[in-house]
Formats: sequence, structure tokens, C-alpha cells
Amino acid sequence: MKRIGIIGAGAVTAATIAHLIAPTGLDPEIIVVNRTHAKAVGLAEDFTYAAAATSRARIRAGRYEDLKGCDLVIITAGVNERDGGATDRSDDAGRRILIPANARAYVDMIGQLREVDPTATVLVVTDPPDPLASLARRLAPQMTVLSSGTTIDTVRFRYRIGQELSVPAGEVDAMVLGEHGTSAVYAWSLARVGGRRVLDLIAETGEDVADVQDRIREAVKYSNISIIEGIGASQHGIGAVVAQIAEAIVDDSHAIMHVASHHERYGTFIGLPTVLGRTGVVRILEPELTEEEQALLDESARILREADQVAFDSAGV
Repeated sequence: MKRIGIIGAGAVTAATIAHLIAPTGLDPEIIVVNRTHAKAVGLAEDFTYAAAATSRARIRAGRYEDLKGCDLVIITAGVNERDGGATDRSDDAGRRILIPANARAYVDMIGQLREVDPTATVLVVTDPPDPLASLARRLAPQMTVLSSGTTIDTVRFRYRIGQELSVPAGEVDAMVLGEHGTSAVYAWSLARVGGRRVLDLIAETGEDVADVQDRIREAVKYSNISIIEGIGASQHGIGAVVAQIAEAIVDDSHAIMHVASHHERYGTFIGLPTVLGRTGVVRILEPELTEEEQALLDESARILREADQVAFDSAGV
């Protein structure tokens, strides 16, 4: 049985577990670790009954020592956007204002995990995931570290394009690159539906292409804030994609997802289409971008490198 550890017992963890125990055939053992152990116990018991109705998955609360040997450890714990005040559409820092508080928390969490499993494979989901993944890599250089990257942004981008063109999101081939944040890059030049360029299809609707691009970009960029304003936390979408990433790694499926890993060329963790397997990154598929898109990606990387330094300074490393 595959073993997946999750550090954190909040809304994103709950949504992730809900998808991991769906009747997909993986049926993992899921170990929930939380600073408040009673919360992990309660969440695990609740999902034990849910799993009994849907799969053969097992869910239990644990301590850090129980994470030793897990196929994957997911970290969702930390201050979220609502509690951290990252819900101002006019503030271009976005999630990055959460770095100091969550970097300090990561010193403790990665430190405890490193003591029991210094070579763990770790998926960082806590916002902002890319700088925190850079910090985790610095704190535990033997670990294999990924962040959830622009996976959820890519899903949202495809959905919004599909809405504009009246086709299902699954029929849209499009991607968001770079930071999971305000400097994300929308690769319009590569976006296709049925083999046709999305920009051409938008033009055929008679609408102004630039207006539609702006509308889609704004919807994706501020999606988290819109969700938080309605239900208090973004959880179900990210939970679904985190479960997909976890399954791709644990099941060695070689699925392609837009996670972030440390890229020597960019000097930071940056979201790019990535083949995933049990070793984490199997291969990065760098897309052929226009000069303008590449310049935007370079700028996103620069912003992320600065964010990494904030995380290092906040953690004192």
C-alpha cells in the first residue's frame, strides 16, 4: 500500500484527502500530522468513515516519526490568504506577503521531517508554494522538493478559455507558467482548442481579442480572492489538483503537470510542464514561447528569486 503523509489539517488537506480516497484504485494509507494533534485525529476519523464508503484507503493521525518512509509528504500547513491579509486585488505582492510567517513555520516543519526522513519526497502546497519550496530545499538539501506550482492556475485558465469558446475545459490545451501568483505567465501563443489557435477562435467570435484576454487573465489572477470572499478559503480546486499530483508521483504515472521544481537556468522554483514519477521530476518540457512570453517568464523568475531571499531571511538561513 502506498503511503502519503500530509502535514496540516485544514481545508486544503480535507479537500485533498477527499480526492485521494475516491474510488480510483490507488487506495493509499494517508497519515495526517498537525501541530494540534487532536485536529488531525478528528479529521482522520471523519475520513476513515468516508473511505469505508468509497475505497480501501486508510486514514490515520500520526506524528512526524510516522512519516518516515512515506512515498510522498504533502505540506499544506501555514497561514492562509484570508488570515494573512493577502486578499487585496490592488496589492501586486499577492501571496508573497505570507512569506515571513510561513517561512518561520517551515523551519520547524522541515526540521522535524528532516530528522525522521532526510531524503523524503515533499510537495509544498502552502502559499506561496514556490518560495517555500526553495526554502525547504535549502533547509533539507537531500530531500526531493516540488511545489504545486501553476497547476491550479492552468486548470483555471483552461476553464475560462472554455467558457469563452463554449467548450469543456478538458478540450482546451493551454498553460500558465512561472509563479503561482501575480507574475504568472499566460502562454497564449501555445493555447489550442481542436488544434486551432485560441486567439484565432476568439477573434472569430467577433469580440475584441485583447478584451477577452484581459477578462480571462483577471478571472484567473483573482480567482482565489473571489473564492475567499464567498466561502472563506480556496480549497476544492487546489485539493483536486494536489491529489492528482500526488497520484502521479506515487503511482509513477509520468503524467504531465505544471508543478514547480528548482530550475538551474532560472535559479529558482518555477512552474513548467513536468513529467512526474516516483523520483519526482522525470523530465521538464520547456515550451517554445514567443520573445514577449519568454521575457515575462524571465521576469517572473526574477520576482521569485527575490521572494526566495525574503523566505531565507525570514527563516534565518
